[in-house]
Amino acid sequence: MMRYIIGLVLIALIATLFYNKVYIPKTTFETIKPTVGKIDVTVSGIGNVGAKNIYNITAQSGGKILELLTDEGQWVKKGDLLIVMDGVDLEEQLEVSLANLTKARYELVAAKSELENQNAQNALLEVTYNRYLKLKNKNFASQSEFDKVNTDLESSKANVSSSLSHINSAKAGVIIAEKNIKVIEAKINRLKVYAPLDGYVISKEVEVAQDVTPSSIIFQIVDPKTLWVKTKIDERISANIRLGQNATITLRSQAKKPYTGKVKRIVSVSDAVTFEREIDVAFDIVTEVFFINEQAEVTIALKSYENMMKIPSRVVVQENGEIGVWIVTNQHVKFKVIEIVAQNEDEIAVSNLDKSTQIVVPNKNKKTLSNGMKIHL
Repeated sequence: MMRYIIGLVLIALIATLFYNKVYIPKTTFETIKPTVGKIDVTVSGIGNVGAKNIYNITAQSGGKILELLTDEGQWVKKGDLLIVMDGVDLEEQLEVSLANLTKARYELVAAKSELENQNAQNALLEVTYNRYLKLKNKNFASQSEFDKVNTDLESSKANVSSSLSHINSAKAGVIIAEKNIKVIEAKINRLKVYAPLDGYVISKEVEVAQDVTPSSIIFQIVDPKTLWVKTKIDERISANIRLGQNATITLRSQAKKPYTGKVKRIVSVSDAVTFEREIDVAFDIVTEVFFINEQAEVTIALKSYENMMKIPSRVVVQENGEIGVWIVTNQHVKFKVIEIVAQNEDEIAVSNLDKSTQIVVPNKNKKTLSNGMKIHL
């Protein structure tokens, strides 16, 4: 008899322990109530830092690099000297062309002076010719004397024509020398490359003393005004994104320092594989240091709702294909479908709950909830 009594006591003790240590904890749930306030509807995506305008800086002439006056990670101002190329013998060629120009100018002066002398001599011979023509007509001069004067005049005219040719040749020599100088000066100017804008150097592709062609990229410079994050947003949640909407950008390297920005471009063609749309979000204020292709998280503010009844997203569950919450009535739970007005990643605004509604916070470590189930609070 005593054994039965002891057995019953043990069974009662075990049942009590199970009830208090297992059943009660497994059926005791945290509950919350809806709150009234503002809810900001946002969409988020992961992307990479890029820029609309990235300039490839190349040498304007092929050859060896003498100097590189900037480097990756440095800011440059428009007009800053970036690259100096080796001109080989261009300076000597310029000196020769300058000497040729001086020579051509002297030759032009000499040719003009020669023409002046020829013109003076020609004028004198014309006077003589006219005088002898009158004398010949009066038989005061012989034919041979007249012929000699005439020959001298024709020879003088030929010399004038020759002098004019010398002048034209000298002028052409001046023009050729001047053009040669301009060509060489242009080549010398192309030996130096200047920054086309205020920007940030993101890459240096060559080193000093390296030979390059005119098409070789030496530096890449980003226009900081066009810096943005290229992010991909699922088509299902991207329909309400508009140009100019405010956004927050969080760089992976600066997780505690979010930047403000705005939607700058919405790419019109979606990715046929991932069903995502590219959204480009520009920085309001450019960071002092940035890294192209760095990962960044973008959150775009779509719309704000005031005085909304809202609940945290963590209490919302799906039951039999419907979205809702577990509510408590007299310590029994019931699944209630919710009518969603707006939502973001953390909160959901609903229209069919009130501030007195007790909502169960689901817990995977607790007993599975079902309609009519009794719970402890």
